[in-house]
Amino acid sequence: MKPTSPSAPAVLVVEDDEQLGAQIVAHLRDAGFDPTLLRRGRALTGDDLALVQLVVLDLMLPGVSGMDMIAQIRAAAAVPILVLSARNDSADKVRALQLGADDYMTKPFWPEELVERVRARLRRPTLAPQGAIELGRLRIDRSAREVWVDGVRVELTRVEFEFLLALAERPGAAITRRVLVDRVLDPARDGDARTLDVHASRLRKKLGVEELIETVWGIGYRLAHEGGR
Repeated sequence: MKPTSPSAPAVLVVEDDEQLGAQIVAHLRDAGFDPTLLRRGRALTGDDLALVQLVVLDLMLPGVSGMDMIAQIRAAAAVPILVLSARNDSADKVRALQLGADDYMTKPFWPEELVERVRARLRRPTLAPQGAIELGRLRIDRSAREVWVDGVRVELTRVEFEFLLALAERPGAAITRRVLVDRVLDPARDGDARTLDVHASRLRKKLGVEELIETVWGIGYRLAHEGGR
């Protein structure tokens, strides 16, 4: 078993089959993720999901059903949901996607495909409403791609805007460096993980509120927000 890196993306696996759940966890861990197994369906809060980057979710669960969990997760957080279910009826797939799932795989499945779908999903921005995010002194207009602090517009580069938006979509949650690199940086133009600290430093100066973006040592960054933790 490979040791889990502190910056590995956290994946919550909800699967009631103990053997299958253990296999999924092992494959994800070998692929560089930090998986946690939950063997019953239950309501998850924003605090439960604060450090989770993606949920792999079975539908036929004891306790809260997978469909109900999709709706509850989507109400609490924008974390991506990948459904992994033996149900292969199109009505179930449509229902899961309508409730807020981001992807749907049917069992039996190839573990390699699951790993790559998880990786691909984490490379993409989480689908989110196109309206504005307002957090204390900060306002982000997704559609106009504008940022305001205390009512004053702040000019940001594309990287700085995407960096801030990634944090603001999950205020109070630690976002790993790997997730930020995959989402924010274009390696051909913006550099790699080593440049992330430079972008963060410039963003703090432009916002004029240094404490707004916190460094989470060994993990990544977090947008400070009283209601987010």
